[in-house]
Amino acid sequence: MATTTWALDAAHSELQFKVRHMLVSNVSGQFKTFTAAVETEGDDITTAKVSFSAEVASITTNNEQRDGHLRSGDFFDTENHPTLTFEGQGMTKVDDENYTMTGNLTMRGVTKAVTLKVEFGGIVTDPWGNTRTGFTIASKINRKDYGVSFSMVSETGGILLGEDVTINANVEFVKAA
Repeated sequence: MATTTWALDAAHSELQFKVRHMLVSNVSGQFKTFTAAVETEGDDITTAKVSFSAEVASITTNNEQRDGHLRSGDFFDTENHPTLTFEGQGMTKVDDENYTMTGNLTMRGVTKAVTLKVEFGGIVTDPWGNTRTGFTIASKINRKDYGVSFSMVSETGGILLGEDVTINANVEFVKAA
């Protein structure tokens, strides 16, 4: 079967995250600059090979002071680790819409195997004749697994920043001609 290449439609894609703040609410942010490509055998998404990269300096939480701190050595250390990457191999079908994808996530120079929950949006032909597919990813990682260990304790002994980070991505791809 022929290999199909799918190119990211950045205008219809987003990569967001959230983490607990003082254990009572979430702070959300996003990476504004990222790339991704998918290769499948024909249109069989279970064969998907995914290559993803985000520029860590493009992080934004709508707070310049916090964004600067996230770029520092306390968190992402963008000077020494300017990108985070994910390389995935194949998806396992859970049901008609839900899959899991296992791959290697690299952040701050640390690579760990992760399993992502993936919702498959289907494959359609747009009004201009392009074939499109889309996915929603919603998973959690522990930031400390990647050396992001900054922590503070409040005056009352509470933790100011949660360890689990929820990753939310909505990505759309166009089949290459």
